[in-house]
Amino acid sequence: MPVFDFRFTVEAPLAAVSAFHFQTGILKALTPPLMIMQVHRFDPLANGSIGEFTMWMGPIPVRWVAEHSEVSQTGFTDTQTQGPMKFWKHTHRFNSVSPDMTEVHEHIEFEHHSGLRGLWSRILFPRPALIVLFSYRRWATRRAVRRLA
Repeated sequence: MPVFDFRFTVEAPLAAVSAFHFQTGILKALTPPLMIMQVHRFDPLANGSIGEFTMWMGPIPVRWVAEHSEVSQTGFTDTQTQGPMKFWKHTHRFNSVSPDMTEVHEHIEFEHHSGLRGLWSRILFPRPALIVLFSYRRWATRRAVRRLA
């Protein structure tokens, strides 16, 4: 099964990074400006909470439903229950490096469908696109946490 890992540090305490990720508007804050995101439902982050949204890839809507688990101050996991991928499990971990520095580790395990449906998800979510998305999220997280401090 393919895996994608992305790590970065934020000059802020663990509690601040965690608090940022617990905001209900987090998904829009972490979405690049050229990607249109419609949030249909985003429960407060807790075990069993649900996020439902549509990402627009140009004129094409991509509906996604995820369930959250393993929620704590040091991270959480979201698992796609409906969407374009055969399997998608995204673990977010926050580790205190020092009192004023936190490492964010994004770990995704994913699998594409076979056939034409799999071709579609491979076009939408190639590794270079994930690198661009998470590079943006690194910038957005650092910026937002600085504003909260």
